[in-house]
Amino acid sequence: MFDKLVSVAELAAHTEDPSWRVFDCRHDLQNVEYGIQAYAKGHIPGALFLHLDRDLSGEKTGHNGRHPLPEIAAFAALMSACGVDADTQVVAYDNESGIFASRLWWMLRWLGHDKVAVLDGGLPGWRRAKLPLEIEVRNPPPAQFVPRPRDEIVATAQVLAKLHAPDLLILDARSEERFAGENETLDPVGGHIPGALNRFYFENLDDAGCFFKPADELRAEFDDLLGDSAPQNVVQQCGSGVTACHNLLAMEVAGLAGSKLYVGSWSEWCSDPTRPVAAGDQPG
Repeated sequence: MFDKLVSVAELAAHTEDPSWRVFDCRHDLQNVEYGIQAYAKGHIPGALFLHLDRDLSGEKTGHNGRHPLPEIAAFAALMSACGVDADTQVVAYDNESGIFASRLWWMLRWLGHDKVAVLDGGLPGWRRAKLPLEIEVRNPPPAQFVPRPRDEIVATAQVLAKLHAPDLLILDARSEERFAGENETLDPVGGHIPGALNRFYFENLDDAGCFFKPADELRAEFDDLLGDSAPQNVVQQCGSGVTACHNLLAMEVAGLAGSKLYVGSWSEWCSDPTRPVAAGDQPG
């Protein structure tokens, strides 16, 4: 079972395995049709496409962030239609350093499905290995996906109630500029949640920005950042609950399991002007 990362070579050996299901999660926040258009031009053999907004997110209310979770029943029905059941090994990939693939990885784990991994290196790694793509869209037989939700989500009220508490460490996966409140282009308010620490998700990758760093290197970096905070006290956050999953995955790879996700993240937090906001490159 692969439950964190899977190599290009391992996936290449299983593209025709009926017990494996591959999902293409490519996306562009500024051009939301990019992913499906790129998928149509070529994808890893057997891969099905999932759209961040339409498949991996639910209805927005204006106060629940830019990428709220979909209804569990609807997502379970989608997984069933895609042929995913308890015995299926799921692999997610994208072309964007794993940030969208890790959202699917987290969602399936949240719903009790541990046999899910992100393709280390994503589509760039696949192409480096000179492996084939296809344009055919396959139709796998349906299965029965039974969700078993776990307690892995933190709500806004919980974050607000425990700001600056010793048993809460908020880890913000956005870029250093956005964390500091500079050049904010996605959300109406710049800044960060008071007390949060910044760990730009891109720091989880090698110098080429393709593959995840080795587990021991990630462990050393996260240990240095977290200090005495236990992984179970870490709340992962970003702009809308997507790139935060990349940090959560990286911590799992490093052997630091147990952190939770604030799905609404900054886009939900800043939707209410009564909530405190910090700026600058320090926790605040």
